[in-house]
Amino acid sequence: MTRGGREKDRIDPERKCIATGESQPKAGLIRFCLGPDGQLVPDILGRLPGRGVYVSADREALEKAAKKNLFSRALRQPVKLPEGLADLVERLQAARVVELLSMARKAGDAVMGYEKVKDWLAKGTAATLIQASDGSERGKTKLHAPDGEKGFIGCLSAGEIGLAFGRERAIHAALAAGGLRTRVVEEAARLAGLRQQTGGQSGGTPAMKDT
Repeated sequence: MTRGGREKDRIDPERKCIATGESQPKAGLIRFCLGPDGQLVPDILGRLPGRGVYVSADREALEKAAKKNLFSRALRQPVKLPEGLADLVERLQAARVVELLSMARKAGDAVMGYEKVKDWLAKGTAATLIQASDGSERGKTKLHAPDGEKGFIGCLSAGEIGLAFGRERAIHAALAAGGLRTRVVEEAARLAGLRQQTGGQSGGTPAMKDT
């Protein structure tokens, strides 16, 4: 696995991280480009025009690139960095994951709520279990993720999962195989790196009631 969570044997163009010097598939990196005013712009979708530079989807690497002026060096010109760059990138990446999860829900490929998720798991419909990082650990242990490295997402908060389903919050959700599942899992892996979470697990956040 790369830092961004993409399988190494998947065909994907590689780019070099300006912070680590390592080359890896683009899916494990965040692309940045310059706006007309010389402001650095996080290109979460990787579609903005112009020359881009890449940083691993890892908060430590991103903070190093900002602190050591590596963006200006790589782009060979002065660069204006947004205040709180790492936090900005994390927010944008989280919004992307929520958007994709919402799209999966609308397509009928995702469900939320303990009973629905439990039913999908029992029937083998669920390919990926999603649980809130700030959910009750006791409640979360009642459900077991499907086998495989794409079987679990744990970097989203209850509020973020809820937003994808039109609720205030949600602790449990699940994705069916196919559809948008791969994209959700890959984008969530990048978010986990930006949140410095190992295996998608959260640490030290308050517990909530199961939903």
